[in-house]
Amino acid sequence: MALSFCGSNKCISNESISNKCVNAYSVDEGVLNNGCFVDALNLVPHVFLLFITFPILFIGWGSQSSKVQIHHNTWLHFPGHNLRWILTFSLLFVHVCEFAEGIVSNQNMDHLHLYMPAFMGFIAATTSVVYYHNIETSNFPKLLLVLFIYWVLAFITKSIKLWKYAEYNVGPQYLRFCITALLVILYALLMAVEMNVIRVRKYVFFTNPPKVKPPEDLQDLGVRFLQPFVNLLSKATYWWMNPLIIGAHKRPIELKKIGKLPIAMRALTNYLRLKDAYEDQRVKDPCRPPSIWRSMYRAFGRPILLSSTFRYLADLLGFAGPLCILGIVKHLKDVYFGVHFMSSSMLLQNTSVLAVLLFLALVLQRTFLQASYYVTIETGINLRGALLAMIYNKILRLSTSNMSMGEMTLGQINNLVAIETNQLMWFLFLCPNLWAMPVQIVMGVILLYYFLGFSALVGASVIVLLAPIQYLVATKLADTQKSTLEYSTDRLKKTTEILKGIKLLKLYAWENIFCDSVEETRGKELTSLKTFALYTSISIFMNTAIPIAAVLVTFVMHHLIDKTDPSPSEAFAALALFHILVTPLFLLSTVVRFAVKALVRLVCVKSCYCLNVLSALNGSSYFSVFVQVANGFFTWGSNLSTLSDINIRIPTGQLTMIVGQVGCGKSSLLLAMLGEMQTIEGSLNYSLFLTSAATNLKNRHSVAYAAQKSWLLNATVEENITFGSPFSKQRYKAVIDACSLQPDIDLLPFGDQTEIGERGINLSGGQRQRICVARALYQNTNIVFLDDPFSALDIHLSDHLMQEGILKFLEDDKRTVVLVTHKLQYLIHADWIIAMKDGSVLREGTLKDIQTHDIELYDHWKTLMNKQDQDLEKEEEEEEDDDNLSTTTNRRSKIPWKVCWCYLSSGGYFMVFLMVFSKLLKHSVIVAIDYWLALWTSSKTSGTSPTDSISSSRTTLTSETLDSYYLPVFIILCAAGITLCLITSLSVEFLGLSAATSLHHNLLNKIIHAPIRFFDITPLGQILNRFSADTNIIDQHIPPTLESLTRSTLLCLSAIGVISSITPAFLVALVPLAVAFYFIQKYFRVASKDLQDLDDSTQLPLLCHFSETAEGLTTIRAFRHEARFKQRMLELTDTNNTAYLFLSAANRWLEVRTDYLGAVIVLTAAGASIWSLRYGLPSGGLVGLGLTYALTVTNYLNWVVRNLADLEVQMSAVKKVKSFLSTESENYEGSMDTSQVPENWPQDGEIKIQDLCARYDPMLKPVLKHVNAYIKPGQKVGICGRTGSGKSSLSLAFFNMVDIFEGKIVIDGIDICKLPLQTLRSRLSIILQDPVLFSGSIRFNLDPERTCSDDRLWEALEIAQLKNMVKALPGGIDAVVTEGGENFSVGQRQLFCLARAFVRKSSIFIMDEATASIDMATENILQKVVMTAFADRTVVTIAHRVHTILTADLVIVMKRGNILEYDRPETLLEQADGMFASFVKADM
Repeated sequence: MALSFCGSNKCISNESISNKCVNAYSVDEGVLNNGCFVDALNLVPHVFLLFITFPILFIGWGSQSSKVQIHHNTWLHFPGHNLRWILTFSLLFVHVCEFAEGIVSNQNMDHLHLYMPAFMGFIAATTSVVYYHNIETSNFPKLLLVLFIYWVLAFITKSIKLWKYAEYNVGPQYLRFCITALLVILYALLMAVEMNVIRVRKYVFFTNPPKVKPPEDLQDLGVRFLQPFVNLLSKATYWWMNPLIIGAHKRPIELKKIGKLPIAMRALTNYLRLKDAYEDQRVKDPCRPPSIWRSMYRAFGRPILLSSTFRYLADLLGFAGPLCILGIVKHLKDVYFGVHFMSSSMLLQNTSVLAVLLFLALVLQRTFLQASYYVTIETGINLRGALLAMIYNKILRLSTSNMSMGEMTLGQINNLVAIETNQLMWFLFLCPNLWAMPVQIVMGVILLYYFLGFSALVGASVIVLLAPIQYLVATKLADTQKSTLEYSTDRLKKTTEILKGIKLLKLYAWENIFCDSVEETRGKELTSLKTFALYTSISIFMNTAIPIAAVLVTFVMHHLIDKTDPSPSEAFAALALFHILVTPLFLLSTVVRFAVKALVRLVCVKSCYCLNVLSALNGSSYFSVFVQVANGFFTWGSNLSTLSDINIRIPTGQLTMIVGQVGCGKSSLLLAMLGEMQTIEGSLNYSLFLTSAATNLKNRHSVAYAAQKSWLLNATVEENITFGSPFSKQRYKAVIDACSLQPDIDLLPFGDQTEIGERGINLSGGQRQRICVARALYQNTNIVFLDDPFSALDIHLSDHLMQEGILKFLEDDKRTVVLVTHKLQYLIHADWIIAMKDGSVLREGTLKDIQTHDIELYDHWKTLMNKQDQDLEKEEEEEEDDDNLSTTTNRRSKIPWKVCWCYLSSGGYFMVFLMVFSKLLKHSVIVAIDYWLALWTSSKTSGTSPTDSISSSRTTLTSETLDSYYLPVFIILCAAGITLCLITSLSVEFLGLSAATSLHHNLLNKIIHAPIRFFDITPLGQILNRFSADTNIIDQHIPPTLESLTRSTLLCLSAIGVISSITPAFLVALVPLAVAFYFIQKYFRVASKDLQDLDDSTQLPLLCHFSETAEGLTTIRAFRHEARFKQRMLELTDTNNTAYLFLSAANRWLEVRTDYLGAVIVLTAAGASIWSLRYGLPSGGLVGLGLTYALTVTNYLNWVVRNLADLEVQMSAVKKVKSFLSTESENYEGSMDTSQVPENWPQDGEIKIQDLCARYDPMLKPVLKHVNAYIKPGQKVGICGRTGSGKSSLSLAFFNMVDIFEGKIVIDGIDICKLPLQTLRSRLSIILQDPVLFSGSIRFNLDPERTCSDDRLWEALEIAQLKNMVKALPGGIDAVVTEGGENFSVGQRQLFCLARAFVRKSSIFIMDEATASIDMATENILQKVVMTAFADRTVVTIAHRVHTILTADLVIVMKRGNILEYDRPETLLEQADGMFASFVKADM
């Protein structure tokens, strides 16, 4: 057969419809009346375009090879950019249809003119868009003229063709007419787009064309998130992400790489948008309170509508799958038509055309679906940014009473930031589903009815009737999760307390009591988790079993009602529809639940918005007084006034001191002056005019403030001191010297550039306090408030700070200083003194005034001053900081199979076997059900039995025999499938639960019994993370991910197996597809892990910044640094949002690619089936089965990769927990048996220390070297020495808390190293330097073992001077102690610790600097008590203040781990050049 453009000469039914035998090239009836010539004319524009553009493109690319890698700042969209892309894609689609119609309608394949112009048109349209893209990126619009000429020419030639068709009465009933008309419209529209570009850009026909700049974002090279700026194709396929994702394989993605957000997506932009919408409501309707919902809709409604439109389009296109399957299976006998004109319906009966249509529909559906997801995610992130900014602004204005009265706790703030805003963001993600799903369900049911009639409605009703049960299960799940969360919060609170007080628990041998308490709460949590696992498995079971049940009911009903069985085409179209229907019905319950949750969350956000805020302070015009309070009554929120009848004045440029006993309201008075307390009545005025410093440009409105509880930022030492002020080297050095911080800074690994704060290196209390004071000194403010800056400092440091810092540095600056202190020896330096008592002012004036007017008070002060202490620095055992956190793992890791096995084996081998076996069986049964259905329906159409053995024995079977043969087996298989669905879902969930149980139990026991050194070198936050975030992942996230991964993997494998067995030809195409899939998942997993890490690591600083701000509110407001902190919050939010956006864009990148791969699988499966049919291979039913399975692959391919990536990230939690399980425990056994230790040991309290050498760890140097001492029963011993001399280490050695590697300590004749630890530690008593209280009751804190009578407890409280205070509390001895004992002052907490030690009637009592945080009056009482109540006990005091051990029987002076002096204090004082004598001298 000769191939020619117009075909050979023969009789054809051509344009003129009448039959004639003519020469194909004849133009006798006019040139335009020869159809072949008209088609040839249509080739001209395409050839013209290719002829002109190819040289431009190649020369352009050749001469500017950099053009291809053009920098994104030249992305510039010409007007009508998106419309042009949409029209071009439509044009390509129509050309494909034209090509298909030409080929199908040309029987002998010899008329090139029927499909050649279509083919060339397709190439020209593709070239036009490539050409346009290059012109746009290089911003050279003049070259667009070529395209304009092309559209005009194409429009003219196609119009001639259409006009000729109309002339010959070829109307819309013919497909070719419709296609030509469409092409004319598309060319006309593209011509209009081109004219619009000329009109706007004036690049031709106009004199001076305007210069156009790229958008502001693109001029900023830091903006790397290009989704809003790239062309439509790149937007749809996330092509611009390729360099990032592929590059991640070579080197990790860092913050620098992902850059900044475009302006429109930044938190500030969105906050202003939300705020404007909120304020507009207030303006329009002042009577009604503004609704936050309406504000959200007005600010972010439009993108949600756009996303919903995409979603509707995707859902409608989803139904093309079942319809095409119906068509392909129905028309499997290929028909070719001998005519050149064919109707549209004829084309749609061609299986190859349907296969291509199915492929295009799938590609479009998935593109729209991903676009819908992306738009909602972007909107959700914008909303979250706006809400975070709104909450932060509110927090900055919260009154301190909201925080202190517990109306707004740190936990609530963290919840608002981490959970509530994320829940609202998730709600937005799911929003389009709310209205798209019902439409999808209705459409699905209508189509089912169309395929199978009434029986389909019965099947669909099964799905619909079970939906409420799914909703019920979903709500139950939510409730269970709530109770689980309560238990886990409770467990975490207890674990935190244990870890914070671990030293005390070990010293008192109480770790098992507290461990049991955690295990008890964990038990409740696990019961709740069991219920959660049960409901989750029911939910998964219903999701997998409902389609099987629906199919079963449908086909059994069809058999009973219609007495006929469906054809394969109907059966498999219905099957595909059921698969489509289950997803929306299953998700609808989740979405509704989320919507309800979002409403609740919004109430939380709104309630935060309604909390009290602070009012501004008054300014007045006193000249000599800086602050004045007249008749002031102040409160922390309840109406009871904390401070009453306050009349004070703070003189300008002078030093004012506030003194008084513990808990008398000194700190409250400072905060009241800062405006942090609520004023009931009276006035508080600040002077706004300064007499002497009016010319001085100091920051007039802010107050430099150092709080009692030191507050540091997670930043470097330098940033903490400068606190946002400009850096001045000279001033910085002066401040560092005044606070004697230089020696401390020299010890830090990176000097003053070392990170400190919550996540940084742990500093001692004294260092933290001095940094806070340095911050107050460095700021250039008129007024400085210092709240007890000496409390954590020893006498040398206190004196230095007083002389150099306060008296010299601040007074030289003529600054007004208000100082709260217990150190009465400094009163002589005060210009003005305010003495407080019980919340009111006792006296006010200079020291001289008080000396003359209140002799009693002055004498009281004098006696306290004379007993002044010689402080020794608190001992901080300087440990080398093991920076565990900085070890970076190898990020190019493979899937952690070892860790997966560790997790699975924790769940028990039987459960692992059950899960694997039931999963494999279930999927085999599901395949068997569908295969059986294919055989059943095929047998009906062919009238023969499917299997060869049967067909050989009897060729024809009656319908009844067939049904009696197929129906029972079908029912049995379905029942087996449903049962197995339940077993698999239960096995996975309960495997996860038993793994979680054993991992947590082992982790808790390992950590609580770890040596004390472990807690010194492991940051508390790191340990807590294992119990919070990691345990939560193991409890709740790994099981569903594991279930989803195994299910989707097995579904994909079974689908590929089924298709390959039906059409072996498919295997040829499978190889390249598998290779493509391998590379996609390989690149994605690495990039996803990096982006996930970035998202996590940028979320932490944001959460820390919120909690940091809440903790340091008073400081931030005193300094007036709100704006700086706001700016920092916006930056942190944007950084986190950038990471999250890139992560979601990467997910879209993956899904688009796997979806397209799935579409190719469907196309190849359909193509292979159609091709195989020519060789008579599969039956129609089996083709339907293959295509149905191919459609499911598109849904599950991306789940395989996503779940694999998720599991990889989640398994790191197991890995971290596993790393702690290898921690060595303390040796609790000892060589002696408990029964060998006398009941009342130690009875006398005799201590012999023989050649003792001890260290904290075998790897470290000894802290005690060859120490020898003998302490007689009942002796009072004082131990003193400078920092690091080994005082505290010696006290720990008594409890065997350090590694004693030489020598021994013998107490009452028994070597303590031989004793079981529990026995040793439970028989001694100690009071630590830092008071530790646990939440619970006072009784629980004194006696957690519940062994003492009430009388004994009251006696202990009386000894500790607390009896009256406790009696006054509601509940008395059972009164509540809040977390960390925050409802008592530090001094009171220390007294409770003393009472706790008295309760344990031990003959040996150790006090480790126990009086450091008590005022002197209380300390004197204590000393008396120790001498009387402990007259018969051995007391070892580690001294902080030397005068406390002057009355001791024996004094031991230590230096560098050795005993330097050892004798009675009187004897030691006689050695004038001795160390002890020098300490006491310094004290006088």
